[in-house]
Amino acid sequence: MTSATPRPGFTGSPLDRADAIRHDPDALAAAMGDWRARLLVLNDFEPAVGADGTLGWTSLADAPLDAELVLLGLIDGKPHFAAYIDGMRAPPGRSPNLFRALDLLRPGEAGTYAAARSILDWHSRHRFCANCGQPTAMIRAGWARLCNACGTEHFPRTDPVVIMIADHAGRALVGRGPQWPAGRYSALAGFMEPGESIEEAVAREIWEEAGIRVHTVRYVVSQPWPFPSQLMMACIAQAEDDALTIDPKELQDAIWVSRDDVKKALAGDPSAPFLSPPHYAIAHTLLTVWANEE
Repeated sequence: MTSATPRPGFTGSPLDRADAIRHDPDALAAAMGDWRARLLVLNDFEPAVGADGTLGWTSLADAPLDAELVLLGLIDGKPHFAAYIDGMRAPPGRSPNLFRALDLLRPGEAGTYAAARSILDWHSRHRFCANCGQPTAMIRAGWARLCNACGTEHFPRTDPVVIMIADHAGRALVGRGPQWPAGRYSALAGFMEPGESIEEAVAREIWEEAGIRVHTVRYVVSQPWPFPSQLMMACIAQAEDDALTIDPKELQDAIWVSRDDVKKALAGDPSAPFLSPPHYAIAHTLLTVWANEE
C-alpha cells in the first residue's frame, strides 16, 4: 500500500497482538488478573458501538461463567479480551443492526472488531479435530486449539480471496450479485484455488464470471474481511477486449463504467449509473484508487 492508497476498512487496529503472552501461562494469568483488563461487548457476534464510533468494552467480571477468554492483545498496555462460549455460532448473513454498526465504526475500531469476530467464529467451527474427529480444547490464549486424543494442534485459518477491476480503454468492469441492494455494483471477486498465484486467480475469476481475458495484473492493497475470515487481495488487470459473456451462476449483471461514473458513485451522486460498495469494503478502496489514476 503506497502513501496515496486509502486505508481499507477493517485495518489499522491499535492492538498489539502480544504473541509472547500467548505462549506464557504465567503472563496470561497476570493479564487476566489485571484490573485494567477489558472485555469486548458483543451481542450475538454484533458489537456495541458508541456515538463516537468506538467499540464497547466492559470488565472481565462481566464475562459469563462458562466463557473462555481469548486474548485479543494489548491497547495502551492494557489487556483486551473477547469471550468464547462453547457452542456459540455466528448468525448467517448480516443484520441491519450490524450494517449500522459497520457504518459507524472508526476504521481502527473496525479492525479490532474484525479480529475478535474472526477468531470467535473460528472457535465455533473448529470444536472437533479434522485429523481424528475428537473434541479440541483452546490453548495459547485462544489462538490455537489442541486435540488431546491425537496431539494435533489447529490454528486459525484465513481464506485468500482476490477482488479485482478489469480495465479496458479507461473503463472499469463492475458486476452485481443477485441478492445485492438495488443498483449496487462492485468489483468482481473469488476464492483462490490450491496451486494458484494471485495473478492466475485474478485472470481465472474474470474469465469465468465475465468472459474477459486479462493480462498485466497489478496488486493494489489487501484487507481482512471477518465474514467469516478472509484476506481480500485487491488488484487491477488490463482487459484484452470488452465483450462480456456473463456467467449467471456468478453474476446477475456486469457493466463497464468510466472514471467519472465511479467518482459520482463514490460521492453518492444520485445521477451515478450504480450504487457504490460501502466505505468499509475493499472494493470501495479499489474503485477509489482506480478512479484517481490517470
